[in-house]
Amino acid sequence: MARDLSATESPDLEVVLDALDDADARAIIRALEEPMTASQLSEACDIPLSTMYRKLELLTDAELLNEGTQIRSDGHHATTYEVAFDAVRIELTDGLDLDVAIEGRERRPDQRLADLWTEVRRET
Repeated sequence: MARDLSATESPDLEVVLDALDDADARAIIRALEEPMTASQLSEACDIPLSTMYRKLELLTDAELLNEGTQIRSDGHHATTYEVAFDAVRIELTDGLDLDVAIEGRERRPDQRLADLWTEVRRET
């Protein structure tokens, strides 16, 4: 599922902190120099594939990763993941509550097309 970080609503602070507190999740973020599939990440991070899927869900729920689609000529498309942020800021509000702000990355045209393709696949 593609995530749109241009929305004004920020993710839940606890969800983001839980994701960033997870050593495997941080290893995944470090490994994502370019979009990768779950299988590629599993191998690169030496994390079992079943665990990898849980960690990827944790990171996408926290809006720290974007999901995309790798379009293949054989029709067996693959979900890819990439880092969705340049900065994560924890701020103290005027009401003395903590708030999280995620500064999203600019999406390239091919990434936006892949997001569109993901939405079309979901609708069919």
